[in-house]
Amino acid sequence: MSFSREIELDGHIIDSGIVENVLDTILDMGGDFEFLVFDVGKRKTDKSYARILISSDSSERLDGIISRMHRHGAHLVEIAEVTLVPAEGERIVPKGFYSTTNYPTEIRYSGGWIQVEKIEMDCLIVVKPDEKRAICTPMDKLIQGDLVVMGELGVKVYPPERSRDHNEFEFMGGGVSSERPTETIIAKIAKEMVELHQKGGKVALVGGPAIIHTGAAGACAALVREGYINVLFAGNALATHDIEYSLYGTSLGMNIKTGDLVSAGHKNHLYAISEVMRAGSIRAAVETGVVRSGIMYECIKNNVPFVLAGSIRDDGPLPDVISDARIAQDEMRKYVPDIGMVLMVATMLHSIAVGNCLPAYVRTICVDINPSTVTKLMDRGTMQAIGIVSDAGAFIPMLLRQIRLMTGQLKE
Repeated sequence: MSFSREIELDGHIIDSGIVENVLDTILDMGGDFEFLVFDVGKRKTDKSYARILISSDSSERLDGIISRMHRHGAHLVEIAEVTLVPAEGERIVPKGFYSTTNYPTEIRYSGGWIQVEKIEMDCLIVVKPDEKRAICTPMDKLIQGDLVVMGELGVKVYPPERSRDHNEFEFMGGGVSSERPTETIIAKIAKEMVELHQKGGKVALVGGPAIIHTGAAGACAALVREGYINVLFAGNALATHDIEYSLYGTSLGMNIKTGDLVSAGHKNHLYAISEVMRAGSIRAAVETGVVRSGIMYECIKNNVPFVLAGSIRDDGPLPDVISDARIAQDEMRKYVPDIGMVLMVATMLHSIAVGNCLPAYVRTICVDINPSTVTKLMDRGTMQAIGIVSDAGAFIPMLLRQIRLMTGQLKE
């Protein structure tokens, strides 16, 4: 016995590689296909449409194939409303629940399509019938009685598409390679940052302590001061070593300017934490003149919000560090809706964590000296990430220079 269902694809499905991915997935999972309709757009801006009959020798395998198709943006031709099941308890998910992607998503409910709010990957969709709202909900926010969307039926996702008139920066967006022209790409990033800044958009920096260790703290502080970094996500280490550098000129006990180890300098980061503890907070340390320069200084002076998420290995930590991971996630989520671009520089774990909270339409730039950092980020679902293999100490000053050239602050 053969089981079959029809799916449809709509948009720039050829240039984006969606058709190829769909057909490969069907065959890899033991299914078969037949094109019922295939209308190919003739011009660069024209969209294409395909309706495909997928068949398999078992209903279970067919369900698995359809589930995978859904992640590629395929929709079942049959129009049906979502099935809702109430959660039986706090943080207890119904079996068979729909697990979100970070792509824009709609559900069919009460005779129409509803946009899912606050979309991010690996969450549930909770429907509020009285308000006709669908809300992407992390598992730890699920409460008893929440109406949870089940399965893919009645759910549409819209993966990012690429038409034939894409630009070079967009074209180089997939994967990571150390052979790409770094300076050219940085110039394109700078251009997008300037344009975003001029439109009132916001850029978030996810930063690791290597920004300080490699001597890029000054350039990074300038980006904050000049309005090109509008939100900072980091850990205890970046803030601690930034303040250590401000107070003592060292990072991990090394003189940043000379590269020499300072006698007893290994204690400097602990002294830095202690000075902030004495003041009461980073803001108080800045306002009382204890801290007079650096990234954290510029954040305070320019009202740039920051979220410092702690880890089990932290010294201190600083009083501003949020040690509860769930609270730190919630704090980061407050700023995500307003972010147009994210720079992830030299911090694998923070990059993956923030990437998991980002919608797919947020431009994501991941910079690390280790190519595997970007690969791991993409493997965990942040497929929109553009990878640049570069040292933080080279990337950030070069980015600042390109921005200043474009805004007329520097001349070639």
